Amino acid sequence: MKKIFLYGDREKRANYIAALEACGVQAVVSLSPQDSAGCGGLLLPGGADMDPAFYGAENTASRGIDRALDHTELALAHGFAASGKPILGICRGLQVLNVAFGGDLLQHLPAAGAHCWEESTGDKQHPITAPPESFLYRLYGARFPVNSAHHQGVGCVAPGFQIAARAEDGTIEALCCPERYIYAVQFHPERMALRLSRNDTVDGLPVFQFFVGLIS
Repeated sequence: MKKIFLYGDREKRANYIAALEACGVQAVVSLSPQDSAGCGGLLLPGGADMDPAFYGAENTASRGIDRALDHTELALAHGFAASGKPILGICRGLQVLNVAFGGDLLQHLPAAGAHCWEESTGDKQHPITAPPESFLYRLYGARFPVNSAHHQGVGCVAPGFQIAARAEDGTIEALCCPERYIYAVQFHPERMALRLSRNDTVDGLPVFQFFVGLIS
């Protein structure tokens, strides 16, 4: 059975685990990076903001920073990429990947209110547009609705990465680097799939099925 590594506490990764297992793979979830040995892919999940020091900026709007987590996920990203093993980044995971390979972040989007999770409303929802060459275009077409729970976003795109989707306000909603088998989305497909499927968004499970299909 294919194995995919997620760094973190298993209880806090239940939605990701459910989506991966629905695709017929084993999710190896651990706080020990060494347990990634033998895994064919890496999933970098959502979470709090990165320390802006990792992309050479002062902290102006970043919160919930955990430098140890940043160090670990950056190291995992480089390690899996060096081994030619596929990586999927989700929300924070997209941002980690962009920083890991030379990009930077906008610490607070100009239109953050349209994108960020709020206690009263939960995830926001908005349409995004994917160009014909995007992996998302193959899954969902040119324009489709997704959920949204972020206040930060991609600034400068990492060298070698391609923009795979944008929101109507220009916010980058997906990146990819096919040569390195790296794919990332700013939305949360695990919260649009299975028991968490929504009537106002696409089904998120095809994102995981696409990712699993890359793993040998």
